[in-house]
Amino acid sequence: MSFTPAEAASLLVASAEAIRAEAEALPPGLATFHPAPGEWCVNEVLGHLIEAEQRGFVGRIRIILNADEPRLETWDQNEVARQRRDCERDTADLLRELTALRHDAVAFVAALRPADLARGGLHPKVGRLRVAELLHEWVHHDRNHFKQILTNVQLAAWPAMGNAQKFSGD
Repeated sequence: MSFTPAEAASLLVASAEAIRAEAEALPPGLATFHPAPGEWCVNEVLGHLIEAEQRGFVGRIRIILNADEPRLETWDQNEVARQRRDCERDTADLLRELTALRHDAVAFVAALRPADLARGGLHPKVGRLRVAELLHEWVHHDRNHFKQILTNVQLAAWPAMGNAQKFSGD
């Protein structure tokens, strides 16, 4: 299945709303809970989504639309996460930043024309990337990290479930 820009924009709105609702509902301390050493807390996931919005999706699409077959750059996601220090930041501030970026990104995506979707650039790791492929990756990426947020909440809840753990079969 292939999404139109309008469909991708709607899906990006939906995932942003789900991520926001889950993050706003977190009790104190859960946004900075690390399920295991080296695993991101919810705040770090939010920071990653902010960076991916700027660098990986809107950023790359803008580069592609402004040049013929441009070379795209990679970025070290874990190093950027360390530098951002999002675990120490306020969750509400991260959500405001992500919400503002997403609002602008949705308008940008919705305005893409059919001819824009075929344009591409060369990524050093994965090869040629078309705008259409980046839109689909973006939809997938959001949902992957939403699952990560949900998993962090599940892992935090697990120890307090007592005998109810037996219902899960995990």
